[in-house]
Amino acid sequence: MSGRARLALCAWAATLMAACALLPLVEPVTWIVQAAFLLGVQTVVGAATRRIPLARPLTVAAQTLVTLVMLTLIFARDHAFLGLVPGPGAFVHFADLLQQGSDDIARYAIPAPLESDGIKLMVFGGVLIVGLLVDTLAVTFRSVAPAGLPLLALYSVAAGLSEGHGDWFWFLVAAAGYLLLLLAEGRDRLSQWGRVFGGAPRGPGADSGPVAPVRTGRRIGVASLGIALAVSATLPAMNGGLLDATGAGVGAGNGNGGTISAINPLLSLRDSLNVDEDRQALSVQTGSGTDISNLYLRIVSLDDFDGRTWKPSKRAITGVPDGLPTPVGLGSDVKRTEVETTISAAGWYQQNYLPMPYPPSGVKVRGKWRYEPQGMALVGDHGQNTGGLTYEVKSLDVQPTAEQLAAAPAPPPAIEREYTDLPDSLPSVVAKTAREVTAGAKNPYEQAVALQDYFAVTGGFEYDTQVEVGDGPNAIANFLRDKQGFCVHFSFAMAAMARSLGIPARVAVGFAPGTPQADGSVSVGLKDAHAWPELYFEGVGWTRFEPTPTRGTVPSYTVPDSTGSVDPGVARPSAGSSTAPSASPSASESCSAQLRKLEACDSASPAAAAAKDDDTPWWALSGSLWPLALLFWVLVGLVVLLVPMAPMLWRMRTRSIRLGGHGRSEADSAAHTLAVWQELTDTAWDFGIPPDESQTPRKAAARIVRLGHLDPTAAASVHRVADAVEQVLYAPRPRPTAGLAQDVYLVIGGLRVSVSRATQARALIAPRSTARVVWAASEWWAGVTARAAAVRPTLRKTSGQEG
Repeated sequence: MSGRARLALCAWAATLMAACALLPLVEPVTWIVQAAFLLGVQTVVGAATRRIPLARPLTVAAQTLVTLVMLTLIFARDHAFLGLVPGPGAFVHFADLLQQGSDDIARYAIPAPLESDGIKLMVFGGVLIVGLLVDTLAVTFRSVAPAGLPLLALYSVAAGLSEGHGDWFWFLVAAAGYLLLLLAEGRDRLSQWGRVFGGAPRGPGADSGPVAPVRTGRRIGVASLGIALAVSATLPAMNGGLLDATGAGVGAGNGNGGTISAINPLLSLRDSLNVDEDRQALSVQTGSGTDISNLYLRIVSLDDFDGRTWKPSKRAITGVPDGLPTPVGLGSDVKRTEVETTISAAGWYQQNYLPMPYPPSGVKVRGKWRYEPQGMALVGDHGQNTGGLTYEVKSLDVQPTAEQLAAAPAPPPAIEREYTDLPDSLPSVVAKTAREVTAGAKNPYEQAVALQDYFAVTGGFEYDTQVEVGDGPNAIANFLRDKQGFCVHFSFAMAAMARSLGIPARVAVGFAPGTPQADGSVSVGLKDAHAWPELYFEGVGWTRFEPTPTRGTVPSYTVPDSTGSVDPGVARPSAGSSTAPSASPSASESCSAQLRKLEACDSASPAAAAAKDDDTPWWALSGSLWPLALLFWVLVGLVVLLVPMAPMLWRMRTRSIRLGGHGRSEADSAAHTLAVWQELTDTAWDFGIPPDESQTPRKAAARIVRLGHLDPTAAASVHRVADAVEQVLYAPRPRPTAGLAQDVYLVIGGLRVSVSRATQARALIAPRSTARVVWAASEWWAGVTARAAAVRPTLRKTSGQEG
């Protein structure tokens, strides 16, 4: 096998080994076999075109064309000419699939199903593009070192999405592939010197002989890889990086649910808000006599608090059972009433989670839905959403008494451990304020009521959608200080303070009770979007509280019988404190981007949410065009890395051409000799010996030997090259000289050992001889201007004759 064929095979293997980092992300894992085949076809085409040989740009073009044809055959056959030639329709279909893939990535847990054509195109297309880049750099242009950049990009994307699924192992596999590629390139270069020296036979009585260069390279590579892993595992600053394995995993679904689980259900909201007035999202119909003041429609619960904001945990999702189970913690002695509700969603309201009263006991809905047991929520599968759906929900109107809540026993250890967890970054003022507010409380129930009253009545808080509370871990502390905010701030703060008191708490997101209509239905609009805290009491379960003033309804079990100042049966207005439309929603850090998409931040009008969505720049990774943004930033990163490396890469390429090109004819031999001499003088220049064009080759060689402090072997090589140049310049019939390229390599080694490390680094990274590029550009421009000046009088003369 030739050196270039071996290099192509290693480039194929390196790309495939880096692609293994994607194995934990999608299933079934047999996709790697298909990718290996497609990548192999791409590699074979490249090898064939190089053997013809074709020009390098034509080789890359041929591989690109074959890659595009393969992707067309797999994904866009119905949109291509003759099922093979891609046209505009095929490219539009590719764009649609990429958009579908980005939506599926936001919906599926790890591993995502490969049945999605969008995800499949992203996986196969990404691997083939990286393979094309690696083959082009390493094999076609013989620059192996930069080929590590696309391999690193492929691994980095996979590691960033895997959330710790064996990152260190896949890093080892990807690094081993790149090391294999480097060793193959080194072996190919060494083979140009002749037979690779393997060292003297070793035995018990044999002397220690020299170690083969290839074997030394393997040892250095393995040692460097081990050191890199050890350092990144021990540095505390690396936590959360590519090698961190502490990220929380996502439980796979079971039963009828397959393997999907919502990564972030808030990302799936499609709230096309195009008008200033409140738009009806849902129409709710209940039986006569139902108290609509407690008819909250719950979408999702946020139970993971990282110190900056609340977000939903990664939960397993199963098939929807025939009858939903009794809510966790609800005892048989608590009064409850089953309520039947019919909900109709507007066609434009396309939400992946199904809004339902909590807790649901049964659901009748069309389409593909899955069940999340912890939050008792339904999530759409394979693009299913609420747009235009009408569905029926049976739910429980749980009516605990204050006495039952006050007498509630301690929660189970598992619930207490999970739902009272607080990050160390949370300011101490949060817990301190919670203790001060609840100082006279005798039990968790009285503590919860005291917190609710503090926010809604006694604490002096104001409901304001235009407030800026602050950012980062201090968001809640700033809210407690400024006492201005809206439902997200109130619910987040109360849940965090309840946890600091040892009360399990989470935040629910959905809709507050809507507006009754003449036909008996209830209209739920976007301005009814709301967030509220839920606290857990054993024997009752998750229990709603309402700390936000002027919003929702105060639960009857939190209002003492002796007070008549608050009527729990009267719904608070859902509109914000300001009735004028606003295009600038609150920028509080507590109001996450996901909640803004739900209108749970209570922006003053739908126009505010629309303005917020429209203001998202296309290059933001959080936007809907995140695949394009990701590609953009990867390309920016490659440019940032390649620009400083450009002089080194140009120098390496120039040296390869000069020392590798020689022909059999006399003219080719002479040209090769002069190119070798040019390389020798440029190398000396890189090491600090500038060229002197006024000297003969013999005197120039003596000058390089003297200033470079070369040893006798390297000095002889310099003079041998100079003699060959004088033969070409002055001899009537110059005799060819073999081994000139090896002589230059010996001179390079001699110059390197005679200078400081700083000079060595300068010669490698910023070689002085790259000034020839500037000279060549200046000479080219001078030629262009000279030709233009020569043409100008001719044009004037011709014009004068015609006149």
